[in-house]
Formats: sequence, C-alpha cells, structure tokens
Amino acid sequence: MRVREVRVTADCQMLLNQMKEITGIQNSALLLAALKAANGDLMEAVTFLTEEHAQEPAQDVAAAEPSAWEGSAVGKQLPQDVSAAPAPLNQDNLHTANTVRPLESPKAPAAERDAAERPQDTHSTENKNRSKRKRCEVWGENSKQNDWRRAGDWPVGMKNIGNTCWFSAVIQSLFQLPEFRRLVLGYSLSQKVLESCCSHTGKRNIAFMQELQSLFALMLGTRRKFVDPSAALELLRDVFRSAEEPQQDVSEFTHKLLDWLEDAFQLTVNVTSPGDKSKNPMVQLFYGTFLTEGVHEGNTFSKIETFGQYPLQVNGYRNLSECLEGAMVEGEMDEATASQSVKYGQERWFTKLPPVLTFELSRFEFNQSLGQPEKIHTKLEFPQTIYMDRYLYCNKELIQIKREEMKRLKEKMVILQQKLERYMEYGSGPARFPLPDMLQYMLEFITTKPAAPSAQGSQTTLLHSQAEPHVSDVLSQPNGILERTDTGTEDGAFFLANSSPQQNSNMELQPSVPPAELSEHPAPHVVSEEELNLVRTCLQRWRNEIKQDVQDLKESIARTNLSIEQMYLDPLLQQVPYRLHAVLVHEGQANAGHYWAFIYNQPRKRWLKYNDISVTESSWEELERESFGGLRNTSAYCLMYISDQVSCVGADEDEGPEAVQIQKEVEALTPALRQHIQEDNWRLEQEAEEWEEEQSCKIPQMEPSRASELQDFSESGPDQSSVCEQSVHSLSSEHARIAKEQTAKAIANTADAYEKNGVEAALCEAFHEEYSRLYLLSKETPTPQNDARLQHVLIYFLQNNAPQQVVERTLLEQFADENLSYDERSISIMKVARAKLREIGPDDVDMEEYKRWHEDYSLFRKVSIYLLTGLELYQNRKYQESLTYLVHAYQSNEKLLLKGTNRGVNESLIALYRRKCLLKLNEVAASLFVSSEEARVSEGVSILNEQIIPCMHLMNNFDISREDLDAIEVMRSHWCSYLGREDMDAKLQMKLGELLPRLLEGSNEVIVLKEPPKIRPNTPYDLCSRFAAVMESIHGASTVTVK
Repeated sequence: MRVREVRVTADCQMLLNQMKEITGIQNSALLLAALKAANGDLMEAVTFLTEEHAQEPAQDVAAAEPSAWEGSAVGKQLPQDVSAAPAPLNQDNLHTANTVRPLESPKAPAAERDAAERPQDTHSTENKNRSKRKRCEVWGENSKQNDWRRAGDWPVGMKNIGNTCWFSAVIQSLFQLPEFRRLVLGYSLSQKVLESCCSHTGKRNIAFMQELQSLFALMLGTRRKFVDPSAALELLRDVFRSAEEPQQDVSEFTHKLLDWLEDAFQLTVNVTSPGDKSKNPMVQLFYGTFLTEGVHEGNTFSKIETFGQYPLQVNGYRNLSECLEGAMVEGEMDEATASQSVKYGQERWFTKLPPVLTFELSRFEFNQSLGQPEKIHTKLEFPQTIYMDRYLYCNKELIQIKREEMKRLKEKMVILQQKLERYMEYGSGPARFPLPDMLQYMLEFITTKPAAPSAQGSQTTLLHSQAEPHVSDVLSQPNGILERTDTGTEDGAFFLANSSPQQNSNMELQPSVPPAELSEHPAPHVVSEEELNLVRTCLQRWRNEIKQDVQDLKESIARTNLSIEQMYLDPLLQQVPYRLHAVLVHEGQANAGHYWAFIYNQPRKRWLKYNDISVTESSWEELERESFGGLRNTSAYCLMYISDQVSCVGADEDEGPEAVQIQKEVEALTPALRQHIQEDNWRLEQEAEEWEEEQSCKIPQMEPSRASELQDFSESGPDQSSVCEQSVHSLSSEHARIAKEQTAKAIANTADAYEKNGVEAALCEAFHEEYSRLYLLSKETPTPQNDARLQHVLIYFLQNNAPQQVVERTLLEQFADENLSYDERSISIMKVARAKLREIGPDDVDMEEYKRWHEDYSLFRKVSIYLLTGLELYQNRKYQESLTYLVHAYQSNEKLLLKGTNRGVNESLIALYRRKCLLKLNEVAASLFVSSEEARVSEGVSILNEQIIPCMHLMNNFDISREDLDAIEVMRSHWCSYLGREDMDAKLQMKLGELLPRLLEGSNEVIVLKEPPKIRPNTPYDLCSRFAAVMESIHGASTVTVK
C-alpha cells in the first residue's frame, strides 16, 4: 500500500476516534457520513451530530449569544425594498458562458445533503469559541509537507490513536516539567538489577519506562509536528479499561502512572537503600504528607497520611481557596464544642508539600435517581499563584485564630445583610420595594397637583393596529376602530384588560377626560397647605434618615467584606508560593468527552494549549474561559502547581534560547536515544520524498491549487498587473476567508433562484443581497460598544469611500473563495465567480490601488486586535504585556489616520490607556527598584530601560498632548524624588544616577519597538464580541470578561 493511502486512512480513523470521544457515538458509519458532509471539518461534523440532541439548549444559547452573522447589526432583516443601496451590478453584466451542472448525486443520503446545506445555520457560542482544528493540523487530502513538519523549536503534539487524549494531556503536562523530563530521560538500570527483576509487574514497569524514554526523546528532537505514542500505550491496555471504552479517566491514569513510575524508580533506589521510599525521586517530586487531627464520639485522634493527587470537591465552592478550606476543616473543632460531646470534627494540615502539587477536582458524581454518572459544571476559579502557608501545620496557631476571626466576620456579614434586606425589600405583602424609594414616591405623590377637570364632552378614540398586543387583540374590529363607553378611564382599562375580545367587540367606551389627560400622574384630590407642609417635612426627614441608615449598612458590609478578603493576605502567610504549571481540561459529559491541557511555557513566558496533535499559543483569558466552567461543558479537571524550587529549574533554562536548551538536552541523551531520534527523522525524510514523488505524478484534481488559482486570474503572461494580483491575492483571500460564514449565508439564501433560474441568477441575487446588507450596515450610526468595520472588509471600504471597482471585485472574490465548497450550489457559484474574476482586466481595476485598500484593512484589524488585547491585559493588571500592544497599536494607527479619520480607531482611547498603563508600570518599576533586593532591582531597571524610557521617547514628539506631557513629568519626578534618600544605599544611588540621564534627556537613539507576541486571527464574531465586552468594561469600570 502506498504511503499516501496509508496516511489518509490512518488520519481518517484518527478523526473518527476524536469524534467518538467528543460525542460518545460509537457508530462509525454515522460518524463517517457526518464527517463527509462537513467536508472534513471535525467541529462542524460534531455540531451536525449533536445539534438534534441539544436543540433546546442551543436555542437558548443562540438567543443570548448571537452567531457570527446575527450580531447587533448584521442580524437585522433586510427590507424588501433595498433601493436605498446602490446596485453595483445587474443581471446582464453578471453572466457566464458555461452552465455548471449539479455535482451532487440525486441518490445521496438525505441526511448528508441536509448536513451539507447547513453551514449557514446559527451555532452556539460554545461552538464559536471552541478552538477548531485547521485542516493542516491533521493529515487529509489537502495536507502538505509543512503541515506535518515541526516549526523550529515549537513543542510537538501527540497523535490520538483512539480515545487517548487523556494520555496526551497528562504526558504533555509532565514532559514540560524539566526535572521530571530529566529523571525519565536519565533513567537506567544496571544489568544486575535487570536480571534480578523476575516479576511480571517489574518487567512491565521497566518496559514502560523504556517506551516513555523513547517518547520523551522524540518529543525533544523530532522534526515531526507530533509524535505517535502507540508503543507506550500498548503496555497500558492490559491495566486500563479496554480501548473500546468511550473515555479514559485522567485521574485514574495519573494515579496508576505515578504508581508505575514510583515502582520503576524504586529499583534504582534499592541498589543503595533497599525499601527506602523517601529516596525515590518520584516520591520526592510528587508526594507529600498531611496530619489529620479530629474528634470522633468525644475521642480525639491524630494520624499522618501520604498523598499524591489531593482530591477537592467542587460543589458548593466558588474558588480553589474555598475548596481547600473545606477539605482542611470538617465539622466543629473549637474547644467550646469539643467538650460538649461533638460527634465528629477534624482538621487537616499539610506537614510536607511536594515540589509538584496536583489537585484533583471532583467534577463527576453518580446520580442515584438516573443510575448514571453526571458531570458537575459548577464554575470554580483558581489563581495563577496560590500561597499554601494557611494550610501548613507550622502555621496552625495563627490560622486557627484567623479562622475564628473569619467565622465572626461572616456571622456579622449575615446580620448586616439581613438588616439591609429589611430596608431594600420593605412591605408586608408579596411585593416588596426599597423603603427609600417608597418614601420618595410618596413625596412625589403629595406634591403632584391634581389635574383640572375638563368640560369637553365625550369623544371617539381611534385605536390603530400598532397598539400594544393585548389591547389590539381586544380591540380587533373589521375597520380597526372601537368606541369607548362613558365608563371612567381606569375602570375601562380594567374592564378591557380582564375581558375577552368577544365580550368587548360591541362595547362603546366614552372617556370622561380628553386623551391628553390620560397620562397625568395620580394626585391627592384635596390637601391643605398645612397638611402638605407637615407631611412633606416628615417624609423628607424620614427619607434622609433611611438613606443614611442604608448608606451606613452598605459601608459596614464593604468594610467587613474587605476584612474577609484580606484575612490571609498577611505577609507571614505568603512565604510558600506555588505557581500554576498545567491545567487539564475536560469537554463533554460524564460518559463521553475530550481532554486537552493548558501548560505554561517558562522560556516563552506564555500559555500554550496542547490539544492532541495541535499545540497553539494561548492566553490566561482563554484558559479562564475554557477551564473555570459554569457556562459551557468544558472545565478544569486537574490542576498542577509547582513550587519555586521547580520554577527556578525552568527559569535557569531561560538563560539561552529555547532551541539551544533543547539541543543541549538532546546532546545529553544516551547514544541509543540519539540514534532513535535520528532514525525517526530519517524516516520522516523518506516519507517526504515519497510524498513529493507521488504528488509530481498525480493527475490534477478538480480543486485547483493555490498557484494555479493565481495563474487563473490572468490570461496573459507574467506582466506587471498579474504580478501585482499575485502579491495582493493572499490579503484579499484572507479577507474572503474571514467573511466566509457571511458569504455562505448569502449563498444559502439563493436556493429558490438557483433551482428556478440557474447558477448565474443565484450568484447575481447573492451578490446584490450581500452588497445591500453591507451597504446598510455601513450607514448605521456607530456606538461605543459596536464598530461595524470589524464585521466585514466591505463595511470598512464603504465607510471610507473606496472606489466602486475595488468594492465590487472584493465582494466577487469572496464568492470565489475555495473555502465555500460546502455543497453543489456553493461550488457552482464559486466557479462562476472565478470566471467573472478572470474577465476583469488590468484596465478595469487598478491592482496597486486594490492592494493598498486591502493592506489598510489588514492593518486596521491588527490595530483593533492589539488595542483590545492591550485593554484586556491592562484591566487584568498585566501592564508590561499591555503596554507593548498599546504602543504598537498607537504607532500603526497613526499611519492609518494620515489617510482619513475613519481609516483607523479612536486615537484618544489608545493614548489614554497607553498613558495609564505607562504610569502603572512606572509604579511597578519604582517599587521593584527601592526594594533593595538585587533580583527585584534588576527587574525594575529592565522594565525602565526596555519599556518605559523607549515609550516616553516615542510620546515626547513635537505634537505631544498636554496629558502625555504631564504624565511624563510625573514619572520623572517620581524617580528624581529618590535622589539623596537616606534609606537608599550608595550602590542603589549610583545605579539611579546612571538611569536618570536617559530618563530626563531626549534620546537621539533610534527607537526600535519589540514586536508583541503574535495573536491568532479572530473571526468577525469573536472580534466584535471582544470589542463589545472591552468597551462595556471600560465604561462600566469592571474587569474584562469576553462572552
């Protein structure tokens, strides 16, 4: 069998395995049909399969979270008359010489055709936010060599060979621990030990260690994008559940893995210290101890236990600290209750913490009524750094005092909230209202003047169909007119509201007052001036008293809450920090799902997402969305924290480039492992050569390659215009791909035209409808929370008065996008659109101008993404990262604004937060500098030299604003205030003297900005959602939360 065929078959099976994990469906034929209908898109196929079962929840979510084309503006229905939008093309000039016949067989399964017709359907936010695998991340029909080659020193993924994502998530998390990786790769046994090991378990553990070594070696030195763990997994099949089971449990696997590793390393320890597990490297790295003290039936007890993964309950807790507190204390343990025959109570205290501290979050529970396990989707927050001091036995006395104080504060908080509730929900009936508001309403009532009586007689009131729904139902008449009787207005309204349309169809209601007086507020009929003054005085005094009481209660609650929050912020309880290393995430339900891991990469100072073969750059914000739980069916299942001892090992490796460090580790491997890497890389080259040879002999397929598409756009030789078209094709194609979902919906709406009049008419209708929709959007008034330009490139073009030829070609190119190959209609329209593009010659469109417009929009999106990222980081107090993005956003935005005010984003907004961020970062750098600790001083100087001073020099130009100038003076004054301080040693004063000249004087040096980390491209929906969330957060002064 040829290499190519084997690869495609294996990759198809891999996709099926992943679908089984996510959906829990084991029918391979059904999965294959869905995958085929989704054109190889894994997440699209999963949506097809799960849409029917999750129809009601999906509708709920869709109502709250609109899809990519159902935003605040995009989702509006177009009016039937769209004459307000200019028509760029007509039916006559949008034609083609050839009519494309339908490609789909009439015998194709109906379900498959339906699935293929549904790309335009609204999907839930969960599916939109999920990181979809790109086609290049799995070997498929269009894969290329670069899609399965490792990119430099980028971490490698791990192949899913059938329900094995749990293995990948755990092994990747452990591999990224330098100390663990060193232990595994350095594992060796003498020949004597190997010969003396006779038990089946011992031989199995040794064999597993050897396979794990080989796997780790490949993860270090392979040139492949991902490795195959089949050999190591084969040894696990006898111990774990069958591979045919829907899902393996991460906790179960981690427990058994640590047991195996402990037993394997015990063989090395037994050579010098037989039976001494305290010398076992795995025990030293992963195992700790805790002391349990308690009272049971009046009797005290105490015992010390060992733990590897510490289990924590999720239900009933909001964050990790509450989980740990709940696990540490059970029942009542104070002396007052201990003497009163308490049945049960206990406290746990950690006596030894391991360098790698793993928390197992109990998110699965057994539902007795249903007789099956269920997943707990409760939201649980956890920090990037947790201080374990409050759970240590050495701090027992201090913590017990604080727990008593915390208990007292919480009791006080309950009393205060109850008092406040009595004011805010006042009344004796079922409806309760705030007492200050009720007094205010009474004050307004008594001061309202009664309406003057009207002498006007009864008149007929015309009620049109635009009235409120329940009134219009009652007043339904053939002529739309209903006369009122001479009943009082309030009685008539009551009568209408409580009677049926049939009962009122013949009633004639005559109002006693003119309609203009119906809106008058209620007022006292008779009130003397003396009564009015007395009541008004009393109400005003009572209202002020109540408002003051409420204010006092709210302030007491705020103070108490602050005391609770700061209870454990004592510096004495911040001596044992543990930093988050990895988060293992589960998506799905208890009986089916998928695992992946977020792992902090120490050399890159970034979070990376490890999802089977895919390893992508991530962020803390994405980790929060996918790990905290509460809104989606994804949540963290295991948290891995590491102590400073382990963090420092990773930090040491940061002394040089990561590629250099990897090379050093590879060179330190045994000759056998190095040979294993070389052989695998040689096999990769052989496979690549065979693939290239096969591709060169392959008959061209229906789908044209990217190079042939570029050639198709020009019928002549490589003249200047064709070269220009090729240079701009990547940008315009990228913009077409960004808008593909909106274009796909426009195509989907042409079903009738396509069936009745053919493909050309369908393209014409789709073109006109999409142009009209975008034109209307471009004319909408922007709001602080909505920038329509982010939704589509053409909205940007139209708002900036781009030439009509540029607009029309851009829209036509979107219908020619190869990513629209959903079904027969999409493919036919795509082909006709491509034919139209070929008919556009160099005299029709100035390709240089066309290129500049697309470059401007690409830069506009980049500025917007940098601005949003900078604002999100600022609100999360990551000032260093935030400033980099904001400075780049400002510099790039300046270039756009030179061409027009609507070409870029709000310059004042970027300048404001650049200034705020710079001031905050200056405070951080100054506090580090005056700490007198060498490492912290160096960090402060580094921030000043690498970020603050360059940014100040960029700001300090001829057109600097007064606000920026004031901010620069504040920062300079801050540093100057340290001169001559008696509490600052001479060495620090000398360093300050070296810094001040650069800080105070204008620099003649060329400022070169360090490019911020690359950000994955956002869909229009994601970008608009982020924009709305950030802008709302800015105006509301709350932390950014992207929905």
